Amino acid sequence: MKTKTIVLIHGLFVNNTSWKNWKTYFEAQGYTVHTPSNPGHEGNPIDLKRNVPSELKSVGFDDVVENLDRFIDTLPEKPIIIGHSFGGLMVQKLIDMGKAVAGVSIDGAPPKNVMAPFSTVKVVWPVVNFFEGNSAFLGTKEWYHKAFFNNYTKAESDKLYETVATPESRKLARDPLFKSSAKLDLNKPHEPLLFIAGSNDKIFPAEFSRKIANAYRDQKSVVDFKVFEGRSHFIAGEKGWEEVAGYVLDWLKKLQ
Repeated sequence: MKTKTIVLIHGLFVNNTSWKNWKTYFEAQGYTVHTPSNPGHEGNPIDLKRNVPSELKSVGFDDVVENLDRFIDTLPEKPIIIGHSFGGLMVQKLIDMGKAVAGVSIDGAPPKNVMAPFSTVKVVWPVVNFFEGNSAFLGTKEWYHKAFFNNYTKAESDKLYETVATPESRKLARDPLFKSSAKLDLNKPHEPLLFIAGSNDKIFPAEFSRKIANAYRDQKSVVDFKVFEGRSHFIAGEKGWEEVAGYVLDWLKKLQ
């Protein structure tokens, strides 16, 4: 695998600025790294919280897939794709579409045909809440501390909230539950996939990430799984992220 192009795909409740350190890290390893924003997520998280983009009322699963699909088509080669949370689901979808040479799903969301546990539903209910229509969602500092920054003190979490947290599309969060396009063929041959989980992830528990990895059935396709002890859903940004990035780099080198 000679590809030297990486696309980093952000998840919900944050935007592409969350990949800043990873971009620098992989560029230092000789890769060309792209960090596209989902529709309605472009900009500084501080500004986005002050002026919530109206686009968030309508952006959905297919919009994000099409946005990434078009972006990848502009690249000179098929990329390696690395995604966090909802971005991990995008990785699986794009691998299913044959758009990448390898994929890494970090604390990734499930495709439609892998049911999430009740603990996940309970944590993400504030955003998927059907009674709120398609209004934009902005999690409270308390919600982020519980769901995202739970390895930090409340004071530390509140600081991270200011610089990292972004408003989100409720439609985008709900769509994978209903859209047929979010159902993937888990039996067909596919390019290599690595699933990474954090043992202290409150949104997608590590055992659920293992369940998603185990749902891939083709015996000849590479599917690997790794748990990082003590890491939260903020695994790609919290203290020790370099160890996770280094593990991904080593995995990619083994594929060559």
